[in-house]
Amino acid sequence: MVQVGLLLSDVPKSVTPAQQFKDVLRIVEAAQNNGFTYIAIGQHFLYGELRWLQPVPLLARLAAEVDPNVKLVTQIMIAPLYHPVMLAEEIATLDVVTEGRLIFGAGLGYRPEEFDYLQIPYKQRAGRFDESLQLMKRLWTEDSVTHQGKYFQLEDVHPHLHPVQDPHPPIWIGAHAIPGVERCAKYGDAYACPPETPMHEIAERHAIVRDGFAARGKTFGPQPLRRNCLVADSRDEAIVEFARVAQGRYLTYANKGLDVMKDTDLENEFAKAVSGHAVIGTPDDVVAQLTDYVKKLPVDPLLLRPQWPTMDGDETIAAINRLGKDVVPAMLELEARTTIDEAAFAVPGQD
Repeated sequence: MVQVGLLLSDVPKSVTPAQQFKDVLRIVEAAQNNGFTYIAIGQHFLYGELRWLQPVPLLARLAAEVDPNVKLVTQIMIAPLYHPVMLAEEIATLDVVTEGRLIFGAGLGYRPEEFDYLQIPYKQRAGRFDESLQLMKRLWTEDSVTHQGKYFQLEDVHPHLHPVQDPHPPIWIGAHAIPGVERCAKYGDAYACPPETPMHEIAERHAIVRDGFAARGKTFGPQPLRRNCLVADSRDEAIVEFARVAQGRYLTYANKGLDVMKDTDLENEFAKAVSGHAVIGTPDDVVAQLTDYVKKLPVDPLLLRPQWPTMDGDETIAAINRLGKDVVPAMLELEARTTIDEAAFAVPGQD
């Protein structure tokens, strides 16, 4: 069966942090009651008019709220902003606290100002990320570590804290650009595809990960897939509603430096701009679209985002209940592929 997960959202600063946390508890309970078995949360720092609750302490609390079969996912943490010793111990502790239910999702980061705030050169982020991934694995699995790298140096240190999971929590690497996908192929355990990536580009990225895993002697299997999702009584209603709740957030992403949709007209042709990736429509439409991904690509779990900053807790719970009634059961009946359906993405006239 293909599992379904929930992507939690950032919220406006007009909502108090205390209310945001109360809403998270209600939303997570609703997700669990509707068959969602992954809870994922992202990360940003000094985010202005919007707020994220930081993932490590939040997931530590949620570990006590959810059933033993529910996985908790950092999706994603901005790894280059951390010293790898600090991040390794934070993640190892979180794996202990979640009793081995943690998935460590990490990414490069795309906002230069966040690196400025923490006095880390933005241009160093790729090198720091690569070196951190290598060093963290050693800190999680070895009893003595000596590391002389470009950015970090350790001499015969003795880690006092290893994760519960052996050898460590799964590492999901999220990335829009191909170099980030190649990083996943080299260092990760799965590629967490961003919500805005169209299907043919997902297939290309899965092929890169598959080939990189093969070079490491690592088995390639189903990969997590993030999708923005909305169910309504008609497709027209879904399009209007998705624009109401999500258009402003897409524009904010663009303004904050995420250029993945830079060639689209989010302002005037929003429905067209998101048509290649957003899964919206009637229950039958949404089930058909998600099923198409599962039939053609090695996908599991599906991480769905039903929540946007424009939505309050009650609206979010209503959207989750709708997904639980109309979509989740159909996904749980599907069998995940372990390979890419190459024929579905073949270019006509080419071998």
